[in-house]
Amino acid sequence: MEIKVLGTGCPKCKTLEQNIREAVEKLGINATIIKVDDIMEIMNFGIMTTPALVIDGKVALKGKVASVQELTSLLTLNNK
Repeated sequence: MEIKVLGTGCPKCKTLEQNIREAVEKLGINATIIKVDDIMEIMNFGIMTTPALVIDGKVALKGKVASVQELTSLLTLNNK
């Protein structure tokens, strides 16, 4: 699984990155987490509000910081 955290480095973006890493570790999922801060690459996903999360090429979350629990549920659905 490839997970991209899209954001320019604001506190919300950093929190989302930390939460997704914690959720992946909690579930024991084999995932590559990539932090994307290039505004052009972020815009290529059609994202206008960060932070955002892309899982295996699909936008899964945008414009909010999800909790570890919310991300755990999201990853469980995407890992089936």
